[in-house]
Amino acid sequence: MNAPLSRRAALQAAGATALAAGLSGGLTTTAAHADDTGSRPKLVTYPRPSAVPTNTSFQVRVRTAPDGDWQTLDIYRPQFEEINANTGGGKVYNSSLVYFDFQCSVEVEVTYLKGGTSKARVRPDSYGIKPELLGDTLRFTLDEPKDLVVQINDELFDCLHIITNHVEHHAPAADNPDVIYFGPGVQTVTGGVLTVPSGKTVYLAGGAVLKATVYFKDVEKASLRGHGMIWAGPGGGVLCEGSRNIRVEDVIIMNPGGYITTLGEAQNVHIRKVRGFSSRGNGDGIDVFSSSDVLIDGCFLRNSDDCIAIYAHRWDYYGDTRNITVQNCSLWADVAHPVNIGTHGNTDAPETIENLVIRNMDILDHREPQMNYQGCIALNPGDSNLISNVRIEDVRIEDFRWGQVIYMKVMYNTKYNTSVGRGIENVYVKNLTYTGTHANPSLFLGYDADHAIKNVTFENLVINGVVIADSMKKPSWYYTTDAIQWFYNEHVTNLKFLTTAEAEAAAQ
Repeated sequence: MNAPLSRRAALQAAGATALAAGLSGGLTTTAAHADDTGSRPKLVTYPRPSAVPTNTSFQVRVRTAPDGDWQTLDIYRPQFEEINANTGGGKVYNSSLVYFDFQCSVEVEVTYLKGGTSKARVRPDSYGIKPELLGDTLRFTLDEPKDLVVQINDELFDCLHIITNHVEHHAPAADNPDVIYFGPGVQTVTGGVLTVPSGKTVYLAGGAVLKATVYFKDVEKASLRGHGMIWAGPGGGVLCEGSRNIRVEDVIIMNPGGYITTLGEAQNVHIRKVRGFSSRGNGDGIDVFSSSDVLIDGCFLRNSDDCIAIYAHRWDYYGDTRNITVQNCSLWADVAHPVNIGTHGNTDAPETIENLVIRNMDILDHREPQMNYQGCIALNPGDSNLISNVRIEDVRIEDFRWGQVIYMKVMYNTKYNTSVGRGIENVYVKNLTYTGTHANPSLFLGYDADHAIKNVTFENLVINGVVIADSMKKPSWYYTTDAIQWFYNEHVTNLKFLTTAEAEAAAQ
């Protein structure tokens, strides 16, 4: 039952050195000493406070492999929304979530209490986890922490989300003057907003549930971390405005009243292993406005609007957005896009969204009936924005409910925009795979000759196991896009589809 080293894990390992080098400025962390591991527990679980809602579809147990004592996990209740395509109304569904920490191999046992189990699936598929199924109970082994979804009989909402971390070491002391410490149990603050000063760390211990929005306003070298949870924050989970050198790490954010995390005019922000779940209208995951030097790494986001959105100006945020990296994440969009780029900007003083990297990603689902808002990855500049220099690499898209694999449109959407976008240029997509049958045709639409899409290259695009390339066998009068029922208009120039061998030869 042990999963082999997956494609995703190999890519994460390969990027670890570069990641560490890129995050050396601004904030530091202390590594554990090698001899600390023997004194730490191998498995840590946390009780759910009684005031936090639960769900009753599953029983979940975990033990150290191969024969430790079983521990039953408390279950939390995230909620998700599905939009009725005919009425526009939304229905909210209850789901299930557990979390624990470990530093060894563990065996996980999941029992579906409603019965009638005919099949079980552990996602993302790229991890290669094949559970042993015995009636309504399944078991599998984990050797390293992973964030997973267990689906019984293909249930989309009545499923189980499993969040895991390494056992924490060097947790801060509760009386540390530089730490705002929240221990286990439900915690509140006056007004529902916790404003964090410069140089301070907000720490949520495992089992802590903070009912507040964590707010970084015009501060630097501050952080939020720990294995606890933000639940039902009235203004969203985390709001970071005008701040620098900020870290948000490891926390779970569930059912907030706004976005999971918002960055506005922020610089050098590291968001690592944030797990966000939302169901309300405009329930985005991580939204970036007019910010620079942002890393979003190892996050699991299931949201009822865009999971990750990258924009320029909106509201009181002004300026370009640049140097944004999103990597090693799993995304599930019950509404709108897993990744959306470019909608909002400044018509009066045009801005640029540039130098974006999206790599080693698993996209688990995408459901959006409206054509204008489709795309597992969407590049949609409006408001005189220019999107430039985008690298998309090693993205695995599982079959989704409703939408497009990728969507590029220079747009003037009068619902949100006051002008057409300036264009899209210099986009390189490498090793993108889609396996499934539900995708609508992907569209590439320039607005006119002056607001065009230029220089887009796909290397090793794989659709249902077939490498798509300009050199592939097809009728001589076909465009390459005809082979996969994609479409581009006359305002798209220099669109290429290459094999890896062709790309390497061209680079020599």
